Amino acid sequence: MDVQSWITLVVVCAIALALLRDWVLPELSFLGGLCALLIAGVITPQEAFAGFSNAAVIAVGSLFIVAAGIEETGLFRIVDRRLFGKGNQLSRLLPRFMLPVAGLSAFMNNTPIVAMLVQPLQQWAARRGIAPSKVLIPLSYAAIAGGMITLVGTSTNVIVSGLVADQGYEPFGLLDFAWTGLPALLVVVAVLAFLGVRLLPTRGLPSEGARQALPTWNFEVRIGKRATVEGRTIEEADLPSGRSATLEHIRRGDYLLAPEPTVRLRRGDVLAFSGDVAVLEGLLDRPGFEPSVQMQAGKSLPLYEAVVSATSFLIGRTLGEAHFKDRYGAVVLAVNRKAERIEGPLRRVPIRAGDLLLLGAPAGYTGRWNASSAEFYYVAPRGQPRKRFQPGRAYAALAILVAMVALVGFKVLPLSTAAFLAAVAMIASRGLTTAMARRALDLQVLILIAAALGLGTAVAKTGLADEVANVLVGLSGLGVIPVLVALYVVTNLLTELIANTAAAVLMLPVALTTAIELGIEPKAFALTVAVAAAASFLTPVGYQTNLMVMAAGKYRVRDFIKVGLPISLLVMVATVMVIFFKWV
Repeated sequence: MDVQSWITLVVVCAIALALLRDWVLPELSFLGGLCALLIAGVITPQEAFAGFSNAAVIAVGSLFIVAAGIEETGLFRIVDRRLFGKGNQLSRLLPRFMLPVAGLSAFMNNTPIVAMLVQPLQQWAARRGIAPSKVLIPLSYAAIAGGMITLVGTSTNVIVSGLVADQGYEPFGLLDFAWTGLPALLVVVAVLAFLGVRLLPTRGLPSEGARQALPTWNFEVRIGKRATVEGRTIEEADLPSGRSATLEHIRRGDYLLAPEPTVRLRRGDVLAFSGDVAVLEGLLDRPGFEPSVQMQAGKSLPLYEAVVSATSFLIGRTLGEAHFKDRYGAVVLAVNRKAERIEGPLRRVPIRAGDLLLLGAPAGYTGRWNASSAEFYYVAPRGQPRKRFQPGRAYAALAILVAMVALVGFKVLPLSTAAFLAAVAMIASRGLTTAMARRALDLQVLILIAAALGLGTAVAKTGLADEVANVLVGLSGLGVIPVLVALYVVTNLLTELIANTAAAVLMLPVALTTAIELGIEPKAFALTVAVAAAASFLTPVGYQTNLMVMAAGKYRVRDFIKVGLPISLLVMVATVMVIFFKWV
């Protein structure tokens, strides 16, 4: 390798290390790497910034707007009523809702689909004595697998198709990905239907009742002016206790007091509980109890649930350091963190990606934050449907989606053009306002993709892709299957460690070069990269829907590894076999 190849390799490794150590946000890592390659003269400014005008980036951004238009009409509200069946036999229940979810995800952004279904699925499982942890990972995996079926199902497929076209090959059609996507979906559904009872963890035993199956929250309330409990001991105050909630400590000024039964309560005391968040709602209805942080004096606020995004400003900061109330226009009433116990006052707890926050905020709060995945994966009113169903707008939005799919499916228009026209139509039909459309654009994802495209150009231009391809070609003496397996494994590990679109961009030049060297149809190897980059089943951080269900299902990282490892291996086998027998 020459000097420029080594520089590119060092930059790629530095980006991977920065992402693994959480030093900076993913998009900043890739932008920093792009700047380094520019300064070193490895790529020209035109090559570095070409990704920002790439048709694939335009297509992904347009699809964000189309998905937001569908979600805004409340169309999803009529879907969840038909997904959940009766009974409690997992082998029958899981396929019943996983297959429709996958079908929706094949044509829609899977993030709003999962966000819409998490709470109804929790409540449905709890009513039937099933731990929500038995059904929420299947929800996420079904959405991921469904997106692998079509060109528009996931941004990874859009990017791969666009890059293939840039190299002079015919772009993928709408259903070309079904060759590998459908077998992958069948593997996911079959494994969970037959082995789900054993593989999926149980968080909250059914015998404890529906409430015990719900997440455990940490929340605080303050004793205000009209509190009838002022001057009474904890024992006399009739505070919640037992299975519903536990009083962890009392904060009095700068001191923390143990919740001894004889401690007398004073005005201004902050009581910290852990347990069912419904207890918080009950306490706030009692005279004299108020949120520990006031938003509007004397006024009760609607409650919202929000899942913290991996790119949020909050990550690593406490609520106090982030000035949450001023920055986000809401107060945090409770926090739920996976299966961990939160110690100390909420205002001093550093926030992590995937934390589930209960917010008190003015009416209409979702309109400001729900489409902005920079801070939250989703924001939804607690205990209410996310959107009111609007038949007129819903059918218009659905017609736009169907028209876009038909134009792409029959190859009348390329995806970038069809998606852009569909996005404009969503706004023109008043399915979305221009402000909503702006918020629907996930700028972090778009910037990451565009910067990764510049890095991909450097990987191909410097010959680094050729060097890696030569290593893979060296395995051809053992047969084509080991080459496909090696390509799949490297891409899949990258997608679990960094980001799926970035993994696809970096590995596609290697795949195309390897295919040419072996004299095999290049699009077959491109399909391998597309599946491996999208199949994020091993870790909760591999894909945002995994992170979204982690807190709600009280999952641990090892739960995803336990369930995801056999699925990942079988999806790899199915993909390699399909590609080998069809194209090799």
